[in-house]
Amino acid sequence: MYIEVEKDVRVFVQDLNPGPSSKTIFFVHGWPLNHNMFQYQFNVLPQYGYRCISMDIRGNGQSDKPWGGYSYDRLADDIFVVLEQLKLEDIILLGFSVGGALTIRYMSRYEGRHVSKLALVDAVSPSFVKAPDSPYGIPKEQANALISQMYANLPKFLSDLSVMFFNRNKGSEMLNWFINLGYQSASYALIKILQAASNEDVTKDLSQIHVPTAIFHGIHDQLIPYQSAQLTQQQINGSQLFPLNNSGHGSPIDQSDDLNRLLMQFINTP
Repeated sequence: MYIEVEKDVRVFVQDLNPGPSSKTIFFVHGWPLNHNMFQYQFNVLPQYGYRCISMDIRGNGQSDKPWGGYSYDRLADDIFVVLEQLKLEDIILLGFSVGGALTIRYMSRYEGRHVSKLALVDAVSPSFVKAPDSPYGIPKEQANALISQMYANLPKFLSDLSVMFFNRNKGSEMLNWFINLGYQSASYALIKILQAASNEDVTKDLSQIHVPTAIFHGIHDQLIPYQSAQLTQQQINGSQLFPLNNSGHGSPIDQSDDLNRLLMQFINTP
């Protein structure tokens, strides 16, 4: 289905296992991907009665691809419109990578409306770029170089990124799948979202989260170091950190069985 989030901008939403359900999980994907990155969750979780709803962030996947509107605030607003339109309540909001940053901004910007629990998976938090209060990010110059690479040679950029994404050799088929997900996005959208990640952070948003929060993070993450997850956990009151010992940045794929099990445990804990 499609939901209009602002005039002439529609985002694609997939709803698996709708109807009476004990729990609804709303998935927000990472960059440079789309909702299909969660297929190893969608293959399993509905079997246990979970309703799994996911959206393609504007500019990505099957969503409209406007030229503008890629700030953290606007993308968080898109999440809010979708949750409102679907009349969802007491959901588990799950954000991966940049989607993690967007869900954090959403929780702060909308005071956690519609959400009973938050799950952050390899989240870009507190920041993507190194800052005084978030020292584990990459240098600003490196972020600018990544953006320049996308302008110059997007296929090589996605190919190089695919190798860094996983902890283990997943084979050429998996890497090609990852790259093809990136090709389903508008290149200007990928550039603008990475620019937003480079210029924004969610440090001040973390203290505004007041629901049970689980942080799942690969200890071999080459893109968002595990220390960033530890710092995030320290700043969200009462949150729990679950290290994924065999994962890089792509833990929903690297360690899908363990992530699914831990996620269900978190959801089912009173």
